[in-house]
Amino acid sequence: MVDARRVRLGVAGIVAGALLLTGCGGGGGNGVTISTPGNHGYHGIYLDEAYQLPATELTDTAGKPFSLASQKAPVKIVFFGYSHCPDICQIVMSTIASALAKLDAKQRAEVQVSFVTTDPARDTEKVLRTYLDRFNPSFVGLTAPLARIDAAGKPLHVSIEDGQKLPSGGYEVEHSTYAYGAVGSDVRVIWDQDTSPRSMATDIIKLLKTKETA
Repeated sequence: MVDARRVRLGVAGIVAGALLLTGCGGGGGNGVTISTPGNHGYHGIYLDEAYQLPATELTDTAGKPFSLASQKAPVKIVFFGYSHCPDICQIVMSTIASALAKLDAKQRAEVQVSFVTTDPARDTEKVLRTYLDRFNPSFVGLTAPLARIDAAGKPLHVSIEDGQKLPSGGYEVEHSTYAYGAVGSDVRVIWDQDTSPRSMATDIIKLLKTKETA
């Protein structure tokens, strides 16, 4: 029997109300230099105390072991979602793909995007690969038993709870809609679904410069 799941995000140390839970079913602007006071010049939410990418072993769409923490890319973007999400996941993944398209080739080569499924029962390796190829074939799809995905989400304050099945017999997943930007293993920026591609691209470039001066 397939379990319905809700993925909840609790973020400690961030201004109350800044991050809200959103269920699937659910910005623009051309300026790339606008900054939030006290936010280190980022469009996303800056974490003064960085989260750590998990060392939990997951499996990529080629069936190989994969640990987010051990990857060598200077900047990593991580999103937890699922392929049957009717809208929000697609919006976020499209934003990430569009943001990367605004970078030059050298910058793009230094950014790795990983999509961790919150619905491993339906998101097989083949399903994940097909889904992610719609956005960018370089995106890494990750799966594992649900308990291991839950463990991977904990350092990022993502937890998975049981939810209701739909009358149709299927189910949707209520989940956080935040993408995580990391330099090395330190998650420094969180973006919500309203972040524009230009804003995210600006933040990614800033993260890359942080890497260069570290």
